[in-house]
Order: sequence, then C-alpha cells, then structure tokens
Amino acid sequence: MSWREGCGLVVVAATLLGVAVGRYPWLRMNRATIALVGATLLVAMGVLPLRDAFAAVDLDTLALLLGMMVLNSNLRLAGFFGLVAQRVAAWARTPRQLLALVVAAAGVLAAVFLNDTIVLMMTPLVIEIAAAARQRPLPYLVALVTAANVGSVATEIGNPQNMLVAVASGIPFGRFTATLLPLAVVGLIVVWAVIAVVYRGDLGAAPLPPHEPPRVRPLRSLLRECGWASLLLLLAIAVRLPLPLAALLAASLLLVTRRLKPERVFREVDWSLLVFFASLFVVTAALAPLGVTPRLLEWARGFVGDGVAPLAAVSVVLSNVVSNVPAVLLLRPLVPLLAHPERAWLTVAMATTLAGNLTLLGSVANLIVAELARVRGVRLSFGEYLKAGLPVTVLTLAAGVAWLACRG
Repeated sequence: MSWREGCGLVVVAATLLGVAVGRYPWLRMNRATIALVGATLLVAMGVLPLRDAFAAVDLDTLALLLGMMVLNSNLRLAGFFGLVAQRVAAWARTPRQLLALVVAAAGVLAAVFLNDTIVLMMTPLVIEIAAAARQRPLPYLVALVTAANVGSVATEIGNPQNMLVAVASGIPFGRFTATLLPLAVVGLIVVWAVIAVVYRGDLGAAPLPPHEPPRVRPLRSLLRECGWASLLLLLAIAVRLPLPLAALLAASLLLVTRRLKPERVFREVDWSLLVFFASLFVVTAALAPLGVTPRLLEWARGFVGDGVAPLAAVSVVLSNVVSNVPAVLLLRPLVPLLAHPERAWLTVAMATTLAGNLTLLGSVANLIVAELARVRGVRLSFGEYLKAGLPVTVLTLAAGVAWLACRG
C-alpha cells in the first residue's frame, strides 16, 4: 500500500466516522462540512481526480431533493402542517386516540413529503398539543419520529436513502410503493402498539381534558397552489416521468408566483443536505481507486448470496455504523451484481430506513426531534428513546424481511 492509499483510507474512515457521530470534538463541524472537507482532501491528495469527483456526483438525486425541498418549504409557509396538527388536536378524545392520530399523520405525511421535513415541522406542534392536553410529551415525540421513519419506507420520495435507491435502481414508483406500502401500514400499527405498551402509565383510557387546538393562520391561496403542485407531481409520476424531473416540475410551478419572494422560499431549503449528499458521492467513489470497493464486493457477495435476511443485516449494521445514506452509497455497487437486483434494492431501502429507529443516533430525523425538544425544555435521552425504538426496530425489520422473502 502506498502512502497515498494509506492516507486516503484514513481520510475516508475519519469522514465516515464524523458523519456517523455528527461532529468532531472541539470543532464546529456538522455532517455536511465533515463530508465536504473529506471529499476535498481526497481530491487534493490525488486519490480521485477532480474530473472523476465531479462525475461521481449524482445530479438526479440532488435535483429530486431540491424539488421536494421547494415543495415542502411552500407547504410550511402556507400553514399546511399547522392545519394538520390542528385537526389532530381537535379529533383526539383520549391519550391513545391522540397517539394514534400522531402516528397516522406522521406516517402518511412522511411518505409524501420527506420524513426529515415532517419531524422538523411537527415537533414544536406536538409539544404544544401535549402541553395543552396536559400530557407528557415524550410518548408522542417518540411516536412522531418512529412513525415518520416507518411511513417514509412506503415511497421513493419518503426519505433521502429511498431517493438514492430510486435513482440507482430505476424501479417504477408504483411498483416500489405497491411492494413496501403494506409493510409501512403494518409498521405504523407496530409503532402505536409498542408505544402504548411502553408508556401505558402515561396513556390511560381517561378522556383528555378540554384543550384548544393550535391556532393557525393559513395562506389559502398558497395552499391551493401547493395542492396543484402536488397534483402535478403525482401526475408526472403516473405518466412515468423521471422522478427528478417530476419534482422539479412541481417546484417550478410554485416558483412562478406573485405571493412569495424567492429569497423566502430558498431560505427554507436545506442547502447543507445537498452539500452533504454531493460530498458523500465523492467520498464513496474514492473507495474504488483505494481498492476497498472490490474487496467489499467480493466479501458481501459471498455473505449475502441471494438471501433477503443477510442483505438486510448488512444494511442495518452499516446504517448504524456510518448512517443510512452512506450505507446505501456503499452498497450501491453491490446490488446490481446480485441474482435479483430489484428485490435487493427494495431490501436495502427497507432495512436502511427501519434501522434508523434503533437508537437516537440512528437517523437525522431522530436528532432533529431531540434537538427541537431540548430547546423547548423537553429532554429525550438516549435511554428513553431506546425503550421504544429497540422493539419497534426489531419487530418492523422482522416483518420487512418476512414480507420481502415471501414475495420472492
């Protein structure tokens, strides 16, 4: 091994470790800056030529993410998520009904509008609802994030790792959803049941005290425009336009407006997530010239074979070691070499998504909820989350492996 290869492996390992943990001690760096610095160092060291680094960036995935972010930012500005929370609070009569409504709302919305966005918008509202109903907020916060993760498995636009799978696999949107939607429904029932048992002392049968739903002032005209944009997205998907183009068409419709300044919409876009993705494409591409990718593929093909369970196990371990998005990128060269690539892609999407519920560090959505709750005086600790996260993950993964194995 040359000094360049050795130093390159150190940079890749340090980058993936920083991405998994989310920061470096004593440095103000997040996942996006860690990935960008790692990618830049690999190019500067000559591990990957600049031209190859640019070629490694998957513009389809970035375009899909950007389009969905523009749609989501308009929905938030229109007050859509506040209206959903208002209905949840108004319809709930008992703590368990409130739990069921939170689970259903989070799961359905995450399948359509991206899980990270849903927890970002809904966490403050769930805390507000719990406070108004004189309920302990922790059961509902755990329900919100685990349901958002589970619900997002149903579609190719439900979470970032599914978007990667969609672009890499070319599986039609309808076939992807038809396969994984039943699993998402079963998973949401599991989430409700597990949290109802774990927090049975907090979720009694007594009626909720009279409480006022959150006050919302929606922008009706913008809501209508968001509705048309969402319909355009669904129509574009139905006629089998490429997903990135479908998302950009919906975003473009919303950007033709007299109501909002473009700056206001683009302030809502998570540019750091786009930087994170672009940089990770470069970091994982550098593994090929370093000789890691061929060795990893040789070992993984022997271990996985043609089984759903071994591939799911590898996906779960990688997701909890380096996080779910890097896990998909690491597995991307392997899946087309397997005997049944489509089933393998669905297994990777299922396992990397559901694995995110295992611990508080398992997904970005979990960390968003914990941080937003902390700012509002609610502490969601690692151990507190694990009480429900562990059984939810084990049960949903078992259901997912059984479902995909039975489908053949």
